[in-house]
This record gives sequence, structure tokens and C-alpha cells, in this order.
Amino acid sequence: MPDIGSAAARPLRADARRNRDRLLESAVRAFSQEGPDVTLDAIAKDAGVGIGTLYRHFPTREALVEAAYRNELDRLCDAVPGLLEAAPPDRAMRAWMDRFVDYMTTKRGMADALRAVIASGGDPYAHSRDRLLGAIATLLEAGAGAGAVRRDVEPGDVLTALSGVSLAAGDPARREQAGRLLDLLMDGLRHGTTP
Repeated sequence: MPDIGSAAARPLRADARRNRDRLLESAVRAFSQEGPDVTLDAIAKDAGVGIGTLYRHFPTREALVEAAYRNELDRLCDAVPGLLEAAPPDRAMRAWMDRFVDYMTTKRGMADALRAVIASGGDPYAHSRDRLLGAIATLLEAGAGAGAVRRDVEPGDVLTALSGVSLAAGDPARREQAGRLLDLLMDGLRHGTTP
């Protein structure tokens, strides 16, 4: 049996990378909108590729779901350096908070598909918390270094607060409320708000 892990470690050609990226985008959209029973044929068609291309990248439905989830997580966490380059640290953090709520909304939409992965023995959440805490720590350190964010804030506390906002107001219909809650959270993180 071929070692799928070693094949995945090799760099992809540009066209193969584009196909993989389109498949992941289509999978997130399909699982979020249609649930875990969407056909892989429908995902491949939406991505503009054949089913053979889908299976070349993702040999099972579970592999596709897990890769789609991890891709969303990577996009969220990998956005931190660019946000910090483009804006002052407190504004970068607030922009990242919006992205976090969007990520959680996507994750909620994929919940049934993710549960199916877990039921089959997969662990799509492995390392998720560590990645998120690392991203938040980077934002907090930059903010504290610039004097814009309190130094006494723990990344885990911010993650818990963001998760709560996402659960309370992460539904797309309540996105405006989520923004107001994120503004309140950000106000509490700003330097000079400690007693």
C-alpha cells in the first residue's frame, strides 16, 4: 500500500496546488451549506475537477473533511503576520477577531462532517488549540510591546472569550452583534484599562 503521508509531503505542482485549493474551498462551502451527506462528486464538480482528482488529493471523505478544516485553521493563524504588518497591533488583533468568528461559523457549519471524522477515529482538532493560542499570543505580545494592549492577559482567556462570542453571535444573521461584542472585548484588552 502506498505511503500517503510521504506523497502529501512532496511539493505540489502549481496546477495540482490550485486544484487542491479549489477542492478545499468547495468542500468547506458544501459541508457548511449542505451538511455531511453532500456527495464528493458534487464537491469535485463545484471545484471544476474530476472525481479522480479529488481522490488523488483526498483518498477518503474523512481526509477531505479534515484537510478542509485544517486549511481554514491554517488560513486563520497564518493571517497574523500580515495583519500586524498592515495595521497597528490593536487594530490587527481586532481584525483577527473578526476572522476568528468567521472561522468558528465555518466550523459550526461543518460540525456534522467533523463529527463523522471523529467517529471514524480521526482527530481534526489535534493541535488546533495550540495553533490558536500561538496566534493570539503573537497578537498580544505585539500589542503589549506597542503599549496598546494590557500585559496581564492570557491567550487562553482571549480564546475562551472569542469562542463565547462566536457561540453567542456567530450565526451569520447575528454578525452585527458579534462585531459589537468583539468591540467590547477589545476595549477590555486595551492598555490602561487595568485597575
